[in-house]
Amino acid sequence: MANKPTVTVVGAGLAGSEATWQLIRRGFPVRLIEMKPVKFSPAHKSAGFAELVCSNSLKAEQMSNASGVLKAEMRALDSLILRCALESRVPAGGALAVDRDRFSDLITEAIKSSPLVTFETGVVDAIPDAPCIIATGPLTDPALVNAIESLPGAKSLHFFDAAAPIVTAESLNMDKVFRASRYDRGSDYLNCPMTEDEYNAFYDALVGAELAELHDFEKKLVFEGCLAVEILASRGRQTLAFGPLKPVGLIDPRTGKEPYAVVQLRQENEAGTMYNLVGFQTRLKWSEQKRVFRMIPGLENAEFARYGVMHRNTYLNGPDMLGANYALKGNPLIRFAGQLSGVEGYMESTASGLVAAVGLACALDGKPEPDFTQKTIHGALARHVSTPNANFQPMNANFGILEPLEARVRGKRNRYEKLGERAENVLSEVITNYEL
Repeated sequence: MANKPTVTVVGAGLAGSEATWQLIRRGFPVRLIEMKPVKFSPAHKSAGFAELVCSNSLKAEQMSNASGVLKAEMRALDSLILRCALESRVPAGGALAVDRDRFSDLITEAIKSSPLVTFETGVVDAIPDAPCIIATGPLTDPALVNAIESLPGAKSLHFFDAAAPIVTAESLNMDKVFRASRYDRGSDYLNCPMTEDEYNAFYDALVGAELAELHDFEKKLVFEGCLAVEILASRGRQTLAFGPLKPVGLIDPRTGKEPYAVVQLRQENEAGTMYNLVGFQTRLKWSEQKRVFRMIPGLENAEFARYGVMHRNTYLNGPDMLGANYALKGNPLIRFAGQLSGVEGYMESTASGLVAAVGLACALDGKPEPDFTQKTIHGALARHVSTPNANFQPMNANFGILEPLEARVRGKRNRYEKLGERAENVLSEVITNYEL
């Protein structure tokens, strides 16, 4: 243990705290640096570790839900964040919700009480010497952002997240959806045709839908370069029909004519299991997205792998910068984790910190790094942020990112449970094979 190198972890949020825990579990000394309380981001208020700045819900626990499968995987990997969440839980039906103050206190105490952790407060403005894990979150300090942008392969980091919803392919009603590109130039898109009545009903619902709240610091941001679909719609009833929903060059094979309007879906991943709604960046509340966007013909029963978002969120263009297990291309002893790495959500951020730390620990010990595979949520999230994608956007846990089952399983719930069962079995093999 004495001759193991010290690992610097920057950021004591969910990802940084989990990474620190996984490293000290394996006997690595950790230098943990957190800028609070010397400096707070615009969204943070507490000096404690793993502060939850939005909801206190960590989502579903059932194995028929991808969030539940992720938690089962985390339990098998001895996640500190999950353990503290279970100790601080409050009633929330089928979801895991926590008393956020007790949750943070438990994590802070577990890490600070370890003799292997040296804790420092201060703002980091340069990439630390390797080995290190950078987990500074979606509101990373501008000085460190500048340092990250100087790394090999780095491009400008994204300073806001303006993403359209993503739906699963299997939930689409293909009796209404047709495949085609404009003017018969291939068949790259799926198209949801609308009649004039359907368009008007959708338009009225869209402009009347409730928006999600923005933080005060986000209200100053201007998203003119990537306007929300509801803002476009507010400029006039026909704005969408002559903009992102224009039907020109598309013929509905059922009628032989151009529809009144068309919502196009673009393939999101190589397997073709997910599609995004082209031009549908939105600030609608998630419940409103589900209600309004299911009015689009063909999306009546759409399952959302990711809802549309438009908020302040700094993140890497992972496919250009990251390799396996969140390692920086060209220097695998530098890793990124949390929302900065391109995952979305509390437990997803935690999972990225876990995988980054486990992979780094193995590399430092001279052992093969684990391949969590795309059959586990942990592995699929890591693959997402490192797989070439011209339209890369952060991703949360969903069944669409998993490798499909080898054999067809009837019934959505049965299929999801089989995916969850397979993920647990595969992870068990990974833990055994790599002695995790």
